Amino acid sequence: PVANATISPGPLSRQVRAGDPVTLRCSVQVGSVPVTFTWLHSGTEMARGPLLELGDVGVGHSGSYQCVATNQLGQDGHRVFRALSPKLALEVTPQGHWNRAVATGVGGSLLFLVLLVAVVVGCHRWHQL
Repeated sequence: PVANATISPGPLSRQVRAGDPVTLRCSVQVGSVPVTFTWLHSGTEMARGPLLELGDVGVGHSGSYQCVATNQLGQDGHRVFRALSPKLALEVTPQGHWNRAVATGVGGSLLFLVLLVAVVVGCHRWHQL
């Protein structure tokens, strides 16, 4: 029977930014072939196979992921064995909201400083005439 299903890369909690590519791999330490892998997202079946490629993730990909490994005993497959991996909690943070705010603030400050220097230089030249 299958046993010790795991998801890699670990750890059991991951934080990624929106737009980052995420690929999860499910494997078992014990189990005779063929082994079937089923992926659950927040308890709902979403895919099959040892690899789960989420691509460029969005906030909707947040939640818990779990892999179910299954194999059968006997040629008629009358005994089914299952191994559930520990849940992996994936948190996707929106990309760039904070970065855009900082960039806008820095850009605005730089523009203000350039204008201030231009006014000071202009006033200095005006008084010299």
